[in-house]
Amino acid sequence: MFGYLEQIVFIIIFSFFGFLIFRRSKTIYRNISLGKKEYKSFNNRSEKIKNVLLLALGQKKMFKKIIPAILHLLIYVGFILINIEVLEIILDGVFGTHRVFASIFNNSYHYVISFFEFLAILVIISCVFFSIRRNILKIDRFQKVELFGWPNLDANIILIAEIILMVAILTMNAADLSLQSVNSENYTKTGLFYFSNYLTPMLNGFDESQLIFIERTAWWIHIVGIFSFALYVTYSKHLHIFLAFPNTYHANNEPLGKMKNMPEITSEINMMLGDANNTEVQEQTINRFGAKDISDLSWKNLLDAYSCTECGRCTEECPANLTGKKLSPRKIMMDTRDRAEEYGKILDQNGNPEIKNFLLDSYVTREEINACTSCNACTEACPININPLEIILELRRYVALEESKAPNEWNMMFQNIETNFSPWKFPIEDRFKWNKENE
Repeated sequence: MFGYLEQIVFIIIFSFFGFLIFRRSKTIYRNISLGKKEYKSFNNRSEKIKNVLLLALGQKKMFKKIIPAILHLLIYVGFILINIEVLEIILDGVFGTHRVFASIFNNSYHYVISFFEFLAILVIISCVFFSIRRNILKIDRFQKVELFGWPNLDANIILIAEIILMVAILTMNAADLSLQSVNSENYTKTGLFYFSNYLTPMLNGFDESQLIFIERTAWWIHIVGIFSFALYVTYSKHLHIFLAFPNTYHANNEPLGKMKNMPEITSEINMMLGDANNTEVQEQTINRFGAKDISDLSWKNLLDAYSCTECGRCTEECPANLTGKKLSPRKIMMDTRDRAEEYGKILDQNGNPEIKNFLLDSYVTREEINACTSCNACTEACPININPLEIILELRRYVALEESKAPNEWNMMFQNIETNFSPWKFPIEDRFKWNKENE
């Protein structure tokens, strides 16, 4: 058993990070809840669960690009399974024990740890390859303007942090094996750990006290690093590690080409027609048509924004972006998340948001939303079914219906649809004359 002081320090640190993570999680939930409650996710529960299993857990869409998919899967599986060892470390820290699971797994314990070390090696290799792809090979979708500065630094911080955490595990285990070999007190015989065993010759020149210092230092670096990583993730694009599951569960499984009608328009028409018995009309208060700010979007749109991993597959498939236009679906999601964060901070400081910035114009420009072809290539490309098009459509609806500032070409089309029931100015009865003339 290790010293009570170390045990107390661990409990304090564990509680401190637990409190910070809980508080940050409440803030994220509050920010997502700023969106309108009217969104209704797909009702088929079996399809929802299937989405979670195939997309969030199985990463089905990732395998459209086989190499990054395999690397990502290695990191993902390693992250999930290595946390079993983290659970052991937490229990050791709280109760002052050392390798508490050794007595549970008995003679198979060293096999379990060796498997975790194998995963740690794979995580290190994957992170190195991802770093090379991002910083040396400079994959095109990682070189877009929206990733300049903090987003690119954020990605590299995560890669470096994961490598450090895995190296700490291997160092801790190697020092532990060395201490077992000299029959150090409190270090139970576990059997050899396959990968860290190759590191033990590097520690041959150290005495017992120095080995204990190395083992304890690596132990603390790893566990405090895990706590710091968990907190950092809540501020990072890697929040998708957790939010991918609810996001795919609530994703809309209807055909991508099917656009949602605007209930506000339906209500207005019903009121004009005098449908006083329409409950939707009676209950709904219409603030504005479309969306100018995040409070006009649905909570699912905001959940999409917080779930975005900034991988850029949406932008890579966007025909507008490919032809040099300013639109980037990834930037739309990043801007929505950034505005939600700003909006939430103002709420925390003042209680009421100052109407200085809005999602439209302050973050997303009209040039961007007008460039969208509504093809849904971005939604199809997203590994977790994020839908940037819904946000773009709501912003365009606001511009067209509230401000009447749609491009002139669009206004002509709108007028034609209203009068001729088609985008063209020709009446319905004239549109098929060419066919009759050829009879």
